[in-house]
Amino acid sequence: MTLAPYEAEVTWLGIVPAGIAEDRINAIPQDRLEFDMGGARGEHHYGETRASCVRVTMLYAKGTEIRNVRQVSLLAQEDLDGIAADMGLESLDPAWLGASVVVRGIPDLSHVPPSSRLQGPNGLTLTIDMENLPCIWPAKEIERDHPGFGKAFKPAAEGRRGVTAWVEHPGELSVGDRLRLFVPTQKPWRP
Repeated sequence: MTLAPYEAEVTWLGIVPAGIAEDRINAIPQDRLEFDMGGARGEHHYGETRASCVRVTMLYAKGTEIRNVRQVSLLAQEDLDGIAADMGLESLDPAWLGASVVVRGIPDLSHVPPSSRLQGPNGLTLTIDMENLPCIWPAKEIERDHPGFGKAFKPAAEGRRGVTAWVEHPGELSVGDRLRLFVPTQKPWRP
């Protein structure tokens, strides 16, 4: 593991409430989040395990219990600004994307290598699983608030939707905190 020359500033925190309607992902802004090994308590994606979804049907039947590596949705403020511009919107509310943590300062966050770590000032450590591909759920949230703009989300967010992550070490995170980025010392796979 190598300390990367980038630090991220937390610009926004949110929680998608547990029990939210199946067709909603709208997050509620927070000033501070406390994370344990299952993620942020009360969050829709909370838990050490989860039911498999369409993203892994080539491995498991839908609903199979698997490790939850989608506890946290991390996005870059720079990407949100770029997506909004490409969609013709002044800004893009991270709540519409079901964001947990928005940061500023890490270039191309969506393509940071899997297993990279973001560590907060009190030891909270989030391990990046992989790129979070654009889907229809944010488009539906955007369409509710800005009719006619939802369909532009998926193409505008391609390669800029952020990453999913899981809690490796518990702790808290507040808006304004700084996260250090650690990247695995591994050469890229080139079969």
